[in-house]
Amino acid sequence: MANTSTQIPRTMSPKWNDQGLMPVITQDADSGEVLMLAWMNAAALELTLTSGDVVYWSRSRRELWRKGATSGNTQQLVEARLDCDGDTLLLRVHQTGGACHTGRRNCFFYAPQGGEWQQVAEE
Repeated sequence: MANTSTQIPRTMSPKWNDQGLMPVITQDADSGEVLMLAWMNAAALELTLTSGDVVYWSRSRRELWRKGATSGNTQQLVEARLDCDGDTLLLRVHQTGGACHTGRRNCFFYAPQGGEWQQVAEE
């Protein structure tokens, strides 16, 4: 049951951090699998929403990055959601190829085992 004591606004605007960025959780639209976490700025979000091709902001290269432009591992936007605080995006996508730059399906393949973070998922 919803908490009726909290007023939930009917609209929300993205809240960018001090660098003008927002974390983005990317999820497979069909399976619900979490594929990756990346970053967007306002330009990347606008391009993603208007084109349907997912575009991120590369913090290391300091430039827009159209997912799959060089690898062919593309993401087609199915749905975008803003979280309750307006500071995190969830993208539901159709993924072609691997989402991770390593070529794996997703970026989350290490787990704590025996006091170390070890690879637990095969390629």
